[in-house]
Amino acid sequence: MTTKTPRVYSDLAIPPGETLAEELEVRGMTPRELAVLTNCPEQVIDQIIQGEKAITPDIALALGDALRIEAQFWTNLEADYQTTLARQRERAASVAEQNR
Repeated sequence: MTTKTPRVYSDLAIPPGETLAEELEVRGMTPRELAVLTNCPEQVIDQIIQGEKAITPDIALALGDALRIEAQFWTNLEADYQTTLARQRERAASVAEQNR
């Protein structure tokens, strides 16, 4: 008989823009400089850093080229973030349903 081990997930949803901001800080680079390197509008870079815009595959490729950090790293951060948000919404809906 096998027993399923419950999975444990973090409830902490960290926008990938936080990681991007930290990386820029470590490199002493401004969002404007990154915008030039990625050929993305500075507003897009700022929105990602603020957690207002998702990192798309195209942006991940541009970040990968500019920062020499694989595009997959950026898309994984975004996917993890979005999955955590979905899990939070699901849990909130379940709690709301139980409280009816």
